[in-house]
Amino acid sequence: MTKRKDIERLFKAHYAQMFRLAVGLLHDDDTARDIVHDVFLSLLGSSEHSDATGGYLLKAVRNRCLNHIRDCETRQRITNRFFLEDTEYDSEDWPDEETIAGIYSLIRNDLTVQSRRVMELRFSDGKRYSTIAKEMGISETAVYRHLSHALKIIRKKLNENG
Repeated sequence: MTKRKDIERLFKAHYAQMFRLAVGLLHDDDTARDIVHDVFLSLLGSSEHSDATGGYLLKAVRNRCLNHIRDCETRQRITNRFFLEDTEYDSEDWPDEETIAGIYSLIRNDLTVQSRRVMELRFSDGKRYSTIAKEMGISETAVYRHLSHALKIIRKKLNENG
């Protein structure tokens, strides 16, 4: 039997149970559907699809759901720690051009090369922590620490200068 036929058989036999598990963990139908589909996509790219059982597929879905929850929690913690809530600022309080130029100057002059690169990849390019970590050959924790350190320096210098 071909790889595609094997995966179709697994899909028909286990999709409903996998989807229920994902929805139970995530409480979001769309994300649950995406995660279950990702598990099957990974089987397409793998040569060990014939060994996949219902237990294997359920564990794969559970692990991906837990990773998704962890990533969402990490993202929320970072947002809460480093970024202003909507209620804390008024659109008129945005920095003027001089302040923005000062921030860019701080980034260029006061940060390490690696912290500067992490800031650029995260805020200019909009890349995820995992992508930055892979690209730079460091851990996601190191990416978080570089951003945290850089933002502390920028805040400190801005507060010193008024």
